[in-house]
Amino acid sequence: MYVGTYSTAQSKGIYMFKFDTASGDSSAPVLAAETRNASFLALSPDGRFLYAVNETDKFDGQPGGAVNAYAVDSKTGSLTLLNRVGTRGSGPCHLAVDPSGKCLVVANYGGGSVAAFPVRSDGSLGEAKSFIQHKGKSVNPRRQEGPHAHGATFDFDGRFVFVPDLGLDQILIYRVNAAEGSIMPHDPPFVSVAAGSGPRHFVFHPNGKFAYVINELANTVGVFDYDSANGVLRHRQTVSTLPDGYVGENTTAEIEVDPQGRFVIASNRGHDSLAVFAVGSDGTLSLHGHASTQGKTPRHFAIDPSGHWIWVGNQNSNSLVLFRFRPETGALEPANRTITIGAPVCVKYMLQKD
Repeated sequence: MYVGTYSTAQSKGIYMFKFDTASGDSSAPVLAAETRNASFLALSPDGRFLYAVNETDKFDGQPGGAVNAYAVDSKTGSLTLLNRVGTRGSGPCHLAVDPSGKCLVVANYGGGSVAAFPVRSDGSLGEAKSFIQHKGKSVNPRRQEGPHAHGATFDFDGRFVFVPDLGLDQILIYRVNAAEGSIMPHDPPFVSVAAGSGPRHFVFHPNGKFAYVINELANTVGVFDYDSANGVLRHRQTVSTLPDGYVGENTTAEIEVDPQGRFVIASNRGHDSLAVFAVGSDGTLSLHGHASTQGKTPRHFAIDPSGHWIWVGNQNSNSLVLFRFRPETGALEPANRTITIGAPVCVKYMLQKD
């Protein structure tokens, strides 16, 4: 298990620990790599390399953040830094590697831009082959005064990458040239969400026919049909992540689909819960229930590949909390296991066989 964190007095970078998916036991976390504001992580498809952003405003004296490439020791999980390159935009907050492992895309939240990098055969990164500055704004004067790219998600074929921009109320669509490590705007270049929604993260259903976006500002999940041949999204539904009658402050953060495709799960920061939705045959969602994350500000969570465990990173209570997930029923049950890590922001699994 790898955990990306914001740098605080309690946190210095990327942490790792072992987790037994059979028993639910875990080891104590150790520092795997000291690096500043490693707020989001991504593993290569073969698990040999790990990539982490430095969510900063300057790199090597120039405006912008950075992305780090690490080699992963397959036996111990330890990380060895390969290289670090600038993202050309400030505040990189999310990144993803295409299914071939040859192209990495970074979303720069502060700069409102997206950059694509070639991944070399040794896992290191070349300089950015593509840099695209988003332009515009939306209706929220405090959060949407300009573009804020907030995520990057490749489709299963690796032909397209989708970048939700919180500031524009758009999901931008790019065509991918994995061999070059580059991207270019698709036609159509984006799909819009309702004004003031603030799209944040985007995920596909395992069948590749449906997609879901979590809208940070509106506390909603948008449901789309996906035409994979043409890279086109068609909006079908929008549902709230909050229980009826809730009046407190809240913003949403992460969204995942369980491996069996029966449930979509979304995190609420403020209500401090995971919202569980049942997936219909047409991809639409119906609220199944809520579970407390037993901590404050669930910035991120991750479902293990078997679909039976969920680790939740509660950023403002410096805790990782384990839940047992029942994919047959959608039930979330506390597993009575908590790990202390300062300001956890991202949780990633790396499968390892004994």
